[in-house]
Amino acid sequence: MKEIKKDINEIITTDTVLFFDMDGTLVDTDFANYLSFKTAIQKVGRLDKEIKFNPDERFNRTILKREFSSLSEKDFEDIISIKESLYSENLSQTKLIAFVWDILNQYSQSNTTVLVTNCREERAIMTLNQHDLTNKFTHKFFRKSIDNDFHINKFENALTSLNLNPKAVIAFENEVFEIEEAIKAGIPIENIISV
Repeated sequence: MKEIKKDINEIITTDTVLFFDMDGTLVDTDFANYLSFKTAIQKVGRLDKEIKFNPDERFNRTILKREFSSLSEKDFEDIISIKESLYSENLSQTKLIAFVWDILNQYSQSNTTVLVTNCREERAIMTLNQHDLTNKFTHKFFRKSIDNDFHINKFENALTSLNLNPKAVIAFENEVFEIEEAIKAGIPIENIISV
């Protein structure tokens, strides 16, 4: 994977397709996400533990189950539903990640730019609109799931849908698992910018 410090202008040509993840790569949404979960947990009540913000670990469904192992399935689903409805209230707590934003802004007029996120479409569009990013992308791919949480490789999905050669793609991603997925999809490791 290339280091962020490498001059990106040396590797992007007019034929390069740029893939951008959203959460944690283009936009730091961790604190807004945490606040939404925290309020949802408080609204459901009956939970004896308060969660603290950890800047090194995004609070998600897996951590919710880990931290509240005795949570009933109904309470779990209620928390998720409430959390999703509260996210818009916390949008002001999201912020652009400057390095990636600069690249998107610089190349969105000359190159094909593709949002590849595992975020639900409604929340992703809300976040993009908050930062005036919606029109910066040629294509957008959101969470695609066949059955509940069945995982689909977001990079493979975008490559197949757009009939792209993975060697023509430079991908910006922050999660190790998703970087591995990009490699599995055929994007060369040297074309993956770890944010």
